[in-house]
Amino acid sequence: MHDRSGAALDSRAQQDLALDPFRIAGEPYYRPVAHEVALFEAAHRSRMPVMLKGPTGCGKTRFVEHMAWKLGRPLITVSCHEDMTASDLVGRYLLDAVGTVWHDGPLTLAVRSGAICYLDEIVEARQDTTVVIHSLTDDRRILPLEKKNEVLKAHPDFHLVISYNPGYQSVLKDLKESTKQRFGAIAFSYPVAAIEAEIVAAEARVDRRTAATLVNIGARSRNLKGHGLEEGASTRMLINAGLLVGNGIALAEACDVALVLPITDDPDIRDALRAAIAACV
Repeated sequence: MHDRSGAALDSRAQQDLALDPFRIAGEPYYRPVAHEVALFEAAHRSRMPVMLKGPTGCGKTRFVEHMAWKLGRPLITVSCHEDMTASDLVGRYLLDAVGTVWHDGPLTLAVRSGAICYLDEIVEARQDTTVVIHSLTDDRRILPLEKKNEVLKAHPDFHLVISYNPGYQSVLKDLKESTKQRFGAIAFSYPVAAIEAEIVAAEARVDRRTAATLVNIGARSRNLKGHGLEEGASTRMLINAGLLVGNGIALAEACDVALVLPITDDPDIRDALRAAIAACV
């Protein structure tokens, strides 16, 4: 009995060690915009899978990092892409010096250990890959490991979070309804101007006047969405421009580097954006 207890303690110690890289030591900066913190906390208490919906660069990933820190849970993030397979998420057998050994994937590690698993931009993954999460997102909370002939019951603290940009959806690249309906959703958007300026000032360490100017430029670029631009300048892009300004680059040039050139290759749209910047600077 003593040996079994010691082995269990040793296994838990190894698991805790494996999770060390996923623990968030310091508080990530996050400025709440509405009731998203309370909503996430309620979903976490009930272990409701959460979908964060909103445009790119509006703070979804930072929000998850902040909530993982606030809840004291490890955060295992997976950046989804079209070549990702179910084995990349779940795990596989690999050869090493002692033979063929099973290696947990990031999803399995989170399920075993009770971490928050964040599937970033899940719409980028193939639909035949994302179905692997279905059994984890209902009252079963199980993960079948078919290659091991094992059914893994999720740790009580395991929580699944995905992000989803509705602006990128299409007939060929969208979530199945059977996947969407398993999640509670929290909507994200770009904050109102005063809050966005506060965020840009804090993150880029620029004065509030510069931050407000950048936010004004961002708002003008977003007005071009659907008129030559798929997306306007994100809050992340405004912060990048602010960082350049903080490092001695003139505001107009910083905006050209961080906003105009990355967002479009169309000469007419670039000219329109530069004119909007010139009107604001």
